[in-house]
Amino acid sequence: MRHPSRPALRTFLLGSEQVRARTDFKSVNEYIASQPVAVQAVLERVRSAIRKAVPGADEMISYQIPAYKLQGRRVLYFAGWKHHYSLYPATDRVVEAFKGDLAPYEIKKATIRFPLSRPVPVKLIERIAKFRAKEAAGSVKTKPASPKKKKR
Repeated sequence: MRHPSRPALRTFLLGSEQVRARTDFKSVNEYIASQPVAVQAVLERVRSAIRKAVPGADEMISYQIPAYKLQGRRVLYFAGWKHHYSLYPATDRVVEAFKGDLAPYEIKKATIRFPLSRPVPVKLIERIAKFRAKEAAGSVKTKPASPKKKKR
């Protein structure tokens, strides 16, 4: 059993490097504060973009990263890493809808990776958050509706 005043740590592999990561965040503020100072400002911009785009979303920690839920449905997660920050999930619909805008970024396994070395694409993140909110609510259409046939 761990000491109550010490944070829980988990060991995992990040590339070829073994890393010990804290796993008991209680708030998004705590999560962001645990990151390197240079990354904190970036994550605050990401957080602000999401909160602006989906103001009614509940902010929480889920899977030990910041998460946003709207009416109990998962909308978006973000996380900071050594050389990038990520948004999750990059569903097939998100990737298709933002194909051109996402071209400069790496997308793998439902994850969009944004390099820390580039400016935060705030407007793109806001648009993705709004899209994901609609998608989570079930109101995103996969293709335009075909014209209705008249009954005779």
